[in-house]
Amino acid sequence: MSSLAVSTTVDQQIVLHQFTPRHSVQARALLGWSREDLARQAGVGVDAIQRFESHQEVDDAIRIALAFRLEHEGLVFFPGFAPGWGMSGRRSPAPQADAEPARRSLIARLLGSPSSNTPQPNGA
Repeated sequence: MSSLAVSTTVDQQIVLHQFTPRHSVQARALLGWSREDLARQAGVGVDAIQRFESHQEVDDAIRIALAFRLEHEGLVFFPGFAPGWGMSGRRSPAPQADAEPARRSLIARLLGSPSSNTPQPNGA
């Protein structure tokens, strides 16, 4: 078996153990997607998503298709934690010139730092 095939099999096994029904619900909420949206994007039936999110049995292929499609949007999944954005995750579009200025982040307000909306890495 080639290393690519082994890598793919390992990736699929990791997804099967890490991606939970709760992750699916939370990920859809982060993306603002309905079950119908996810079904269309992942190429699976709405009823399959309903069954999975209701903790009923679904084929491994369904679970993998859902997880991989959501990961394609930049989300990452870890057991026991809500989904989050990965390093290359999708970001909000840049604000338009006529939009109101965004509020300072909680961290910026607490630290009294300039009106940066995004926490900066150490040393930045």
